[in-house]
Amino acid sequence: MASDCEPALNQAEGRNPTLERYLGALREAKNDSEQFAALLLVTKAVKAGDIDAKTRRRIFDAVGFTFPNRLLTTKEAPDGCPDHVLRALGVALLACFCSDPELATHPQVLNKIPILSTFLTARGDPDDAARRSMIDDTYQCLTAVAGTPRGPRHLIAGGTVSALCQAYLGHGYGFDQALALLVGLLAAAETQCWKEAEPDLLAVLRGLSEDFQKAEDASKFELCQLLPVFLPPTTVPPECLRDLQAGLARILGSKLSSWQRNPALKLAARLAHACGSDWIPAGSSGSKFLALLVNLACVEVRLALEETGTEVKEDVVTACYALMELGIQECTRCEQSLLKEPQKVQLVSIMKEAIGAVIHYLQQVGPEKQKEPFVFASVRILGAWLAEETSSLRKEVCQLLPFLVRYAKTLYEEAEEANDLSQQVANLAISPTTPGPAWPGDALRLLLPGWCHLTVEDGPREILIKEGAPSLLCKYFLQQWELTSPGHDTSVLPDSVEIGLQTCCHIFLNLVVTAPGLIKRDACFTSLMNTLMTSLPALVQQQGRLLLAANVATLGLLMARLLSTSPALQGTPASRGFFAAAILFLSQSHVARPTPGSDQAVLALSPDYEGIWADLQELWFLGMQAFTGCVPLLPWLAPAALRSRWPQELLQLLGSVSPNSVKPEMVAAYQGVLVELARANRLCREAMRLQAGEETASHYRMAALEQCLSEP
Repeated sequence: MASDCEPALNQAEGRNPTLERYLGALREAKNDSEQFAALLLVTKAVKAGDIDAKTRRRIFDAVGFTFPNRLLTTKEAPDGCPDHVLRALGVALLACFCSDPELATHPQVLNKIPILSTFLTARGDPDDAARRSMIDDTYQCLTAVAGTPRGPRHLIAGGTVSALCQAYLGHGYGFDQALALLVGLLAAAETQCWKEAEPDLLAVLRGLSEDFQKAEDASKFELCQLLPVFLPPTTVPPECLRDLQAGLARILGSKLSSWQRNPALKLAARLAHACGSDWIPAGSSGSKFLALLVNLACVEVRLALEETGTEVKEDVVTACYALMELGIQECTRCEQSLLKEPQKVQLVSIMKEAIGAVIHYLQQVGPEKQKEPFVFASVRILGAWLAEETSSLRKEVCQLLPFLVRYAKTLYEEAEEANDLSQQVANLAISPTTPGPAWPGDALRLLLPGWCHLTVEDGPREILIKEGAPSLLCKYFLQQWELTSPGHDTSVLPDSVEIGLQTCCHIFLNLVVTAPGLIKRDACFTSLMNTLMTSLPALVQQQGRLLLAANVATLGLLMARLLSTSPALQGTPASRGFFAAAILFLSQSHVARPTPGSDQAVLALSPDYEGIWADLQELWFLGMQAFTGCVPLLPWLAPAALRSRWPQELLQLLGSVSPNSVKPEMVAAYQGVLVELARANRLCREAMRLQAGEETASHYRMAALEQCLSEP
């Protein structure tokens, strides 16, 4: 009775009667031979992709992992049966099981990854149908594992990346599947892939680059889309760069449709971000290629942003922004630039028009779009332009400043979302692991250099002040400063943090000089002054941070002149510590250096200052001038300077070197400090006289100092 009902039941459940008979035979098999025969029938009756999940699970319940494991590892096949046939059967069963995501993560599948990987590169008859079927099933297994959340990690650990590289380079059966799976693994776990299989991946990159350079058909456009995936997070091999540049030059030098041109622009952007202009050859061909790149990028930006209502291909335009940044860098490079002066002039004019389009686009951005990654990318390229050029498009820039301040404030207040925006921008067209300048996680850091220039000009400065930019900059500076304070590992901080702090100091210096009333009335600058005072003593002692210390010392000295009536500056421990540190910075800049064959030494830069004096000297002279101005305003400062022995040591230094070795501007700076200290305090005058101050003043023609010391 039951047997009469079974066909009807199978039909009702949608079961395959033939498969059911084979599964029954499999369950009733009494030895390996019978089980092997039944398995052949099962695999013949159904393909993994032709069955539903329930049937797949029933096959697994009937078969399990034990017998497939034996098939994969056996070294003794029955007479007349090639050993790879057994392995092919085992892989076919695993492929069937792996179609179930739950089974694809089963430990019995994951521990087969090393074995499966070896099948990809195993030698054999390329026309053997069973071998080809086994390779297809192997790729199906590995692809199924790669599709699970932790699958890529297991595949990488199991040596699959190297096996896939070798399979692709061998160009045997299924090599296209190897490439597709490699692309998926690199997209999912790029860093880990390169860490485990860098030599093999570089070999693939060399092969793809060579193919790209030689390609004369449509495959070169497909390679444009593929190659960015294989650019390493470390240095790109020179031979690859040569092939990639040559291939791009041929493509971009031709008349193309947008679908052909856009992948080439994105590949060029990746190379520009990773290598700057190092991948472009020097000479006429290189300069023409770079000019072409920037021209095409600017045209694309204008076409995308000037026409209202046009759908913007954000990934392409973001790539064009990266190429424009490369153009800006080369146009502002004084030495070893790829471009000649006429080319620079022409490119600046073209980029100006593209930046105008960017400004036009940003003027249309409403509050609802401010957190979109493409807006962030557009602000980034505008920031790069303003860092070098603020005189052109001045009216348009001034009109946009209120938006830029609000935008920067919004992202500053939501810093976590800003970091995520930076990642999204990088993913638009540039891999975040590609070497090259880091993409800052906040809009304010992008705008700092441009704002530094704009705060010198009356119109833009008034707009920035009106929109609250100074208060925002103070908050930003204090927040960034916390990252460099004790308790934080400064060794892992990107250089951009310290550069951002220095640029903030430059902006504040501009405001001190051009808007002193703002410094006196805005409470945020009092907080800033307190931070500068407490931070400088430790900062001047740190190796490699002299330039930042110079910025902090000079800014603090200039602000102290304006805030001299503040209680915090009336000889408090913090104020005394700050001025002691400032004296240390100012006093250690120069030393007496012996001259061979001469009895007299010469005034020379101390070793720590010598290498960065070009960046430091303006701050040093400004700091000397500011310190001089503080002396009459702070009665306690002259006695403190005397206790530090700075005036005595300064006179001793001048007395030990040849006056001819001291430049006039140095003489003027030293005299300014000494005169104010002498005027402010009788004990200072006496100490200077004891240090042969009058004689030294006469030698250096310091008339003001000589007169001051001659008085009672």
